[in-house]
Amino acid sequence: MYAAIGAGLAVIGAGIGIGNVGAKAMEAIARQPEAVGDIRSNMILVGALIEGAALIAILLSFFVGQ
Repeated sequence: MYAAIGAGLAVIGAGIGIGNVGAKAMEAIARQPEAVGDIRSNMILVGALIEGAALIAILLSFFVGQ
């Protein structure tokens, strides 16, 4: 039961984090359109790091919850 709660919290946190990254990236692109390439690549990198941290949290919650 606790594993499901931990995995759910990890997914919710990752969703909120990636949403914030996307929103801030769109604001940055709107302010400085000539920097689209740099902003996009940084956004993808940070999104991948957030996904990796969420995956580790999900796996740990299942392994510890057994």
